[in-house]
Amino acid sequence: MEALTRHHLIPRKQHRRMRIRRRFSRAEREGRILRVCRPCHDHVHKHFDEQTLAERLNTREALLAEPVIRDFVAWIARHPPGFKPRS
Repeated sequence: MEALTRHHLIPRKQHRRMRIRRRFSRAEREGRILRVCRPCHDHVHKHFDEQTLAERLNTREALLAEPVIRDFVAWIARHPPGFKPRS
């Protein structure tokens, strides 16, 4: 089984921004973590900047509602564990 990575749904670099601090408690900022495979983690960061992730895609449901993420997850699920897509 492939090791999973920790994806911070509210990126750590965004934690110090006043807009984020007002919207989310410290516990929320630090606790919103999603365990994902490396290819999925890379795909998320390839398609969205940290501000968008923090402000709009800060839950598992919101992230999976994005077609570019949902389609990639469905595609990679059809491959064997440990599969590494070309960049």
